[in-house]
Amino acid sequence: MRAVIQRVKHASVTISGQVKSAIEDGFMVLLGVCNDDTMEDVDWMVRKIAALRVFDDEQGVMNKSIIEIGGNALVVSQFTLYASYKKGNRPSWFRAGSHEVSVPLYEAFCTKLGEAIGKEVGTGEFGAYMQVELLNDGPVTICMDTKNKE
Repeated sequence: MRAVIQRVKHASVTISGQVKSAIEDGFMVLLGVCNDDTMEDVDWMVRKIAALRVFDDEQGVMNKSIIEIGGNALVVSQFTLYASYKKGNRPSWFRAGSHEVSVPLYEAFCTKLGEAIGKEVGTGEFGAYMQVELLNDGPVTICMDTKNKE
């Protein structure tokens, strides 16, 4: 499982001209799932993101978590995080998880992250064509991969 986590002032996802979800102050998470991911990966990723200390404290030091600031989260499925670009210039997606694997893990991730931060998580729509808009704050962007836990 891979995630790109961005600290944002605001973020939204639009599908077919309609805003599906929008947040203020928190994390925009792009989440990619591969076929060998499990609920253990979901749990690890949720714990890491919920505890990630990248929000400013009173001294302006990145020392607070999304929980401590009462922040929000928007999670969008992003199969392209598993792009393979080794052969030629057109990426292939053979490492991205199938719908049968990815949808339940994506939904579990959103539910568990919401439980961890104490707020409902905004979402996109799995498999839909979406426009994502955000204002990256900092900028702060963190990449995580459950295959690189150490």
